[in-house]
Amino acid sequence: MQFVHHDLGFRAQGAVVEVSLTGNAANVRLMDSSNFSNYRNGRQHRFYGGLAEQSLVRLQVPHSGNWHVAVDMQGLGGSVRSSARVIG
Repeated sequence: MQFVHHDLGFRAQGAVVEVSLTGNAANVRLMDSSNFSNYRNGRQHRFYGGLAEQSLVRLQVPHSGNWHVAVDMQGLGGSVRSSARVIG
């Protein structure tokens, strides 16, 4: 599976992650480290986010820890470019 990975490092609960997309719709997934590992290895995982049809997706970190954003085109056509930053 192909995806773009943004390692956000340690983030405190309540921080806001802003993901910017250019191109087609894409799946945007905010995951803690254990769920990201499961995602990367094709196993069942939990995430925040989902299908983003427009740019500028804002997701709030639900608890303190190490966080990751994955952007993929699973089940979708086209291509997308992404960037992620923490704004709070």
